[in-house]
Amino acid sequence: MIKICQDKPFEYGYNAITVMGEKEHDTMMDFGILRLKKEHKEIFFSENKERAFLLIKGEVALEWNGCKRIIKRESCFDYNPWVLHVPKCTEVKITGISDDSEINITSTTNDRNFDARLYSPDECASEERGKGTLNECSTRIVRTVFDYSNADYSNLVLGEVIDFPGKWSSYPPHHHPQPEIYFYKFYPENGYGFSQLGDNVEKVKNNYTIKILDDVSHPQVTAPGYAMYYIWVIRHIDGNPYKSPQYPIFESEHLWVNDKNAKIWPEK
Repeated sequence: MIKICQDKPFEYGYNAITVMGEKEHDTMMDFGILRLKKEHKEIFFSENKERAFLLIKGEVALEWNGCKRIIKRESCFDYNPWVLHVPKCTEVKITGISDDSEINITSTTNDRNFDARLYSPDECASEERGKGTLNECSTRIVRTVFDYSNADYSNLVLGEVIDFPGKWSSYPPHHHPQPEIYFYKFYPENGYGFSQLGDNVEKVKNNYTIKILDDVSHPQVTAPGYAMYYIWVIRHIDGNPYKSPQYPIFESEHLWVNDKNAKIWPEK
């Protein structure tokens, strides 16, 4: 499945959404949501996979390599994320402190060793993209936790996007050969949006997941009245990492919209 629906709250514990090596639509990533109650503990260990733990909401205690840190995030819409990124053969213990916490966990194979790192909200690059063009109809917040520029040892690129109600993101339409996953939240939670995958369009709702494969263009839009949040995670291809300026590749016929002097009807 390209679209994975989740129409009820996640169960407590780890909820797998994608798994490496799936027979169809393989993203080359394990991707899921960990939901924790207060004092609920989970331990993760993998011999050959790096892992990224992104706190979506709540308060938890993280323990790894003799380190312990309590992290808290009240809202994924209003605050930058905490992310713990660890190499293979690293045990991570997570304990819930608040009554209902959610963490996204992404992992993929990586033989390289690197130092585990806890990225704080202040270390997350956040920018308003699209600002000043298209009468602001594609202005959005793009957060990048790590990519090839600051973590070239990783096989992953990880970030978030916040779409303002009724506006577009991942725009102008762009594509890249590396597989990508989008995971959505809406505010209010009964909101919805649309994910375009080439010539096909999928309706997305709270807790839905989209796999982006086969080098298709993938602009997104949210319905008026509803803010849309999504995690985006890209898996590098061996010998062809996702990095600037090669990627992303924009559809040339739509690049004119990036010009701040472009005439958009109706003209103001």
